[in-house]
Amino acid sequence: MRKEYDFSKARRAKDVPHLARLQAEAKGKKRITIMLDNYVIEAFRQLAKSEGIGYQTLINRTLRDSLEHEPLTEEVMRRVLREEIGAYKT
Repeated sequence: MRKEYDFSKARRAKDVPHLARLQAEAKGKKRITIMLDNYVIEAFRQLAKSEGIGYQTLINRTLRDSLEHEPLTEEVMRRVLREEIGAYKT
């Protein structure tokens, strides 16, 4: 590595079209490091490939969906079963 680099001709990312597009797409997102099982990563890669999207996008969508939906607790399961059984009794 050099001790010094000349950045006098460097451009900001917003002035480089493909970098500007990436920055625009990343608004509202934050880069993190997360440890996931190899099995999980491979499963998401295969699912993402079949859907034609990136695996990180699929992981993000899955996490978002899980936050936006009611968790499947015992109480929720009982309520759903009562509703379904009630519909067949009438």
